[in-house]
Amino acid sequence: MADEQQHALFAVDFSTHILSLASTALIALRKMPAPDGVDLPLDLETARHLIDVLGMLEQKTRGNLDEAEKKLLQSLTYDLRVAYVDAQKTQASEASG
Repeated sequence: MADEQQHALFAVDFSTHILSLASTALIALRKMPAPDGVDLPLDLETARHLIDVLGMLEQKTRGNLDEAEKKLLQSLTYDLRVAYVDAQKTQASEASG
């Protein structure tokens, strides 16, 4: 069992890595529950950082990804940017209301 768990921790490919980053950003944006079920506060700073990391990866890996990886990264980055803007608007309206 320990060997299987250790192998699973090391078996990471590019898509799994960017999905992990995106999931963490979604949790920070409160669009996805935390793995432990704890209701976390909105964290725009963390979300923005992770979106920027994904954007940087998109630029730095340009021409080196297969088509599926490229589309996944582009889609995740776009969707997260839209969710970030929505979260900013929600936070601003809650602060003023």
